[in-house]
Amino acid sequence: MPAVLGKQVGPTGYGTMRMTWNPTPPSKETCFETLNTAIELGANLWNAGELYGTPEYNSCHLLQAYFEKYPQNADKVVLSIKGANLPGQLTPDGSEENIRRSVDECLRNLKGTKSIDIFECARQDPKTTVEQSVTILAKLVKEGKIKGIGLSEVDAETIRRAHKVHPIAAVEVELSLWSLDIFENGVATTCAELGIPVIAYSPLGRGALTGEIASLTDIPEGDFRRLVPKFQGSNFESNLKLIKEIVSLAKRKGVAPAQIALAWVRTLSNKPGLPTIIPIPGGTTKDKVTQNTQGVQTLTDEEMAEIDSILKGHEVKGTRY
Repeated sequence: MPAVLGKQVGPTGYGTMRMTWNPTPPSKETCFETLNTAIELGANLWNAGELYGTPEYNSCHLLQAYFEKYPQNADKVVLSIKGANLPGQLTPDGSEENIRRSVDECLRNLKGTKSIDIFECARQDPKTTVEQSVTILAKLVKEGKIKGIGLSEVDAETIRRAHKVHPIAAVEVELSLWSLDIFENGVATTCAELGIPVIAYSPLGRGALTGEIASLTDIPEGDFRRLVPKFQGSNFESNLKLIKEIVSLAKRKGVAPAQIALAWVRTLSNKPGLPTIIPIPGGTTKDKVTQNTQGVQTLTDEEMAEIDSILKGHEVKGTRY
């Protein structure tokens, strides 16, 4: 396993947290309380991004303020940052000029309070090859600006091509009980073969697997999820059947549905032929982080078999985007 991910934490393995964009962000005090809770509970792989916010204030600015106040925690955290989009946009730009701009901007915003352990282009720029992008990032590793290189939302062939240029520290892709693409498109098999950990974002199905969303009206106006096909009309009505089965299993086990969903992702790492898989659920309060990191950590063979049966009986409807 790459050195930047070689730090095992807590009694049950890897602790993780995703620091994504929030249209109504909590106060800085609440954020700091949440981050401190994450540290205490061993959730030390933090996933941030230049694109999570605006050029004027994003997750890098928040982290700078946090590590300035709690410098003793900087070395406890493995920090992964996504970037290399055009400033303030979601358009990828894999040119050397822009990748360097993005890394330098993130470092400038961190103000020396924390190093970048993993940097990944948020999406592969179709105008450049992955070999070009990774070659540029490899230069930044040699220059000491970043420690490792990650990939985000790439296919199996791209992973292989990138890994030939420079060892890849991690591959970040969507994975949850209602997003199983990596088992069908070769990404999981490829990462297992190359020894690359998978960072699983949206492991709670963008909140659906918490059991707290019963209809589209439960999602606030302006929320991105209202545009996601899985949450719409007959698709969501069908997908609710799977969610209800998970809620039922959680009740029988005496835990929260979210804990079942996360335990399922963690348990996948024990299956032959699969890579280490690390879920990165979001968490804006200490209570959410506590729920995501506590309780059931892995599932029994019988429980995994039951979930496999549920998945076979309830095909998820609708695309990811």
